Amino acid sequence: MPNHQRQHQNDKDQPIIHNSQLLFGATCPIPIDEYPTVVMAHGGGGRLSQMLIDKMFVPVFANPALQSLGDGAVLEANGSRLAFSTDSYVISPAFFPGGNIGSLAVHGTVNDLAMCGARPLALSAGLILEEGFPMDNLWHVVQSMQAAAQAVSVSIVTGDTKVVDRGKGDGIYINTAGIGLVPAGVQVSPQNAKPGDVVLINGAIAVHGIAIMSVREGLEFDTTLESDSAPLADMAASVLAAGGEAVHAMRDPTRGGLASALNEIAAQSRVGIKLQEASIPIGDEVRGACEILGFDPLYVANEGKMLAIVARDRAEAVLAAMKAHPLGADAAIIGEVTDEPPGKVLLRSRIGGMRVVDMLSGEQLPRIC
Repeated sequence: MPNHQRQHQNDKDQPIIHNSQLLFGATCPIPIDEYPTVVMAHGGGGRLSQMLIDKMFVPVFANPALQSLGDGAVLEANGSRLAFSTDSYVISPAFFPGGNIGSLAVHGTVNDLAMCGARPLALSAGLILEEGFPMDNLWHVVQSMQAAAQAVSVSIVTGDTKVVDRGKGDGIYINTAGIGLVPAGVQVSPQNAKPGDVVLINGAIAVHGIAIMSVREGLEFDTTLESDSAPLADMAASVLAAGGEAVHAMRDPTRGGLASALNEIAAQSRVGIKLQEASIPIGDEVRGACEILGFDPLYVANEGKMLAIVARDRAEAVLAAMKAHPLGADAAIIGEVTDEPPGKVLLRSRIGGMRVVDMLSGEQLPRIC
């Protein structure tokens, strides 16, 4: 019996409705013989997440705003364009070097709005608390949320609180949603990458995921490895100012890492993407930890990194704008967009070989955000 079936065969908490056709007039589009229940990989940002989105959510909720599958939706409202995004945070542990679940939740939604080309305006916060969660910890989380929001001049304007029975949660989960204003002339979308474009990133990858793993596994480094969780709105605005309409797509490579984010863009734009391994910034400690743990840093989550796909004639100007920002000192051009092979990401290794960088089924590190 496959592991994912064995894992859930004794799960009696939820009823399984076998005949969805009687209820809704259609059968479930997910291959139930392979995945009769939800598995962790369905939330990991990889191939199974993509299958869930493409086969179940998008067809059922189909509408023009959803169709772009960006970090948020862009909506027309009385002559203005508003970006709207939501995300939920279940990270374990809730407190980690460089931040906590509260600051991460604010940064994550601010960044999703920024990747739509928007200036963030306001956030909501929904907190799901487990009975017994220490009040001092909650106070620290709430203060961190306010500090993170204040740093980017965003207010948390509404919210909700629920408490679940002891043992029915993991201390604290947070959902944040946000709205932002998209300036006139900004047209960024994961569907807009074009052959000849250049791929840039603002710094070293895989820092967040390895910082979390170091806490879980008790790994020690010569210096404290902290998460890169940070707000990217100011940097995104600088990138757009430097590149203008030549900035075709922006993405923050969170769950599933750099590889998954670029695979999504390649698929949605129907282009190929070729990366140069030697150009991708990776810190020595992160590289060493990945080798010890058997992880590929291309698939490890980031929380303070942004990808920009830009027309070649504006790439150097955008790179200079990134490097001028405190979060972009190690910014680099890491690849290019090509005609072939459409929907695929290739990597030229340091020794000159070429390999396909595919999407994983899930993510290497669960509960990372």
